[in-house]
Amino acid sequence: MVAPIDALAPAVQSALVAAFGEDVRGADPVVRPSQFADVQVNAAMALAKRLGRKPRDVADAIVEHLETGDLIASAEVSGPGFINVTFSDTWIAQQVQAAQADPRLGVATQPAEIIPIDYSAPNVAKEMHVGHLRTTIIGDSLARTLEHLGHTVIRQNHVGDWGTPFGMLVEHLLEVGEDSSEAHVVETDPNAFYQAARAKFDGSEDFATRARARVVRLQAGDPETLRLWGKLYDLSKVYFNRVYSTLGVTLTDADLAGESSYNEDLPGICADLEAKGIATMDDGALVVFLPGFTGREDKPVPLFIRKSDGGYGYGTTDLATVKHRVEDLHADRILYVVGVTQSLHLQMVYETARQAGYLPKDPAEVQVEHVKIGSVLGEDRKILKTRSGAPLRLMYLLDEAVQHARAYIDEARPELPEQERADIARMVGIGGVKYADLSVAHDSDYVFDLDRMLALTGNTGPYLQYATARLRSILRSAGVDPEAQDAPVLVTEPAERELALKLLDLDGVLAQVGAIYEPHRLCTYLFELAQTFSSFYEACPVLKADDEQTRASRLTLCALTLRTLVQGLDLLGVEAPERM
Repeated sequence: MVAPIDALAPAVQSALVAAFGEDVRGADPVVRPSQFADVQVNAAMALAKRLGRKPRDVADAIVEHLETGDLIASAEVSGPGFINVTFSDTWIAQQVQAAQADPRLGVATQPAEIIPIDYSAPNVAKEMHVGHLRTTIIGDSLARTLEHLGHTVIRQNHVGDWGTPFGMLVEHLLEVGEDSSEAHVVETDPNAFYQAARAKFDGSEDFATRARARVVRLQAGDPETLRLWGKLYDLSKVYFNRVYSTLGVTLTDADLAGESSYNEDLPGICADLEAKGIATMDDGALVVFLPGFTGREDKPVPLFIRKSDGGYGYGTTDLATVKHRVEDLHADRILYVVGVTQSLHLQMVYETARQAGYLPKDPAEVQVEHVKIGSVLGEDRKILKTRSGAPLRLMYLLDEAVQHARAYIDEARPELPEQERADIARMVGIGGVKYADLSVAHDSDYVFDLDRMLALTGNTGPYLQYATARLRSILRSAGVDPEAQDAPVLVTEPAERELALKLLDLDGVLAQVGAIYEPHRLCTYLFELAQTFSSFYEACPVLKADDEQTRASRLTLCALTLRTLVQGLDLLGVEAPERM
């Protein structure tokens, strides 16, 4: 299958060379959507000044030399020099047929790159809160999409598993006992364990002294302290995996790459930066001052490499991650799916890494991208928190979503078996939350509103899930396997044509998501596809079509629509129930 714009571009480029010579070879055909035709070619507007001719004259020359073949039904010059192109119905039908026959639905694989993605990053022995929602599901959707496009994705779950708090946590673990119920609460309610340890630290000088001493032993590599630290890590992994399983994300224990992974590298990073004159001592701390990074009163903003007490800053660990991902993982691109508030810090890390040689000087050699993540807000448009001001627990939100969906399913489909209703409620509840998050630009904030997220109308996950269930019902009634339906496609009605063209856009949409890391573009496409199908279904009878050939053709369009919606939702990490 070839997407219409991809097929048209070389034809326009050939016409440009035929009309104006080799000087314009490789010029952008400037193909854009149009409300007057299938697409609009704006190359004439872009080239007129360069050629010293009027745009409309340039457009006339392009059309004169444009070989239409089976692709183009008409090409007409409009206005000052726009070219409105209408594709051939026969060509559209052939491409839809090819997409239905292709297990990849016509999506091309790209030249493979190695792409580490840093996302989720919860803290050991601490509960995941709503702030972890966006980085986890956006990062996971990008990982799924980039893998689907043919890249090697290396998931990097940079968990907080090192540093001063672990002295306090290890001491508390010793006091309650490794195998006690108090210790195993980390698997279900990590905050309870952390808060109990914190209360001891704040309320007992003796405990606080022992906790500080334990930090020193941890950083010195004391075997017993490391074993106890590992116990906390293992208990936390049970909790992490429960959250990831509920969310339906692809992170596993194999993807854990926490702060502790780089602990042995940090002294070398400090020594290297100091030897290269990049880092300097300032008030007892080792810091990097970078040109152009200033704060209040134009004072330079430091990137802390080693604190005055000998501890290391986040900057040191982040530099070690860059070095590891370039030198050991051989990354072509590196994505950091991290909160927007970390933008300045990450810019300073990238610039320091380039100066140190951990990143190539030419940004094109290894692309490093901060996928900025906005905040989840409450109804007051402030960051979503509990009434006490604490961050809202992520599992609480997810449980609420599933319960909300279950109430609807129980009322709407009481005849379904209990287990099926429970499964549908889980898919709809979790899918609604994930889709609502993914459907807005990743660097934007949004208001968490379960009623809106779980609505069956509008650009929501349940609307798309219902569309897939409706399509499955149609195909079941016809006795059609959506994977095997291969009847020839006929494009005779406007609604058939519109649906067919929308189906052919999948390849371009996924390529765009993989290039600019914006899953909301896939959400928009799927929503528009579902709406286009709804219009098609109203205008074009399927099961009661006038003749068998038309019926079979429309069932092929239904089958491809279902497969496209299911594939798109899967790349977002959203399940599509068989029935709703």
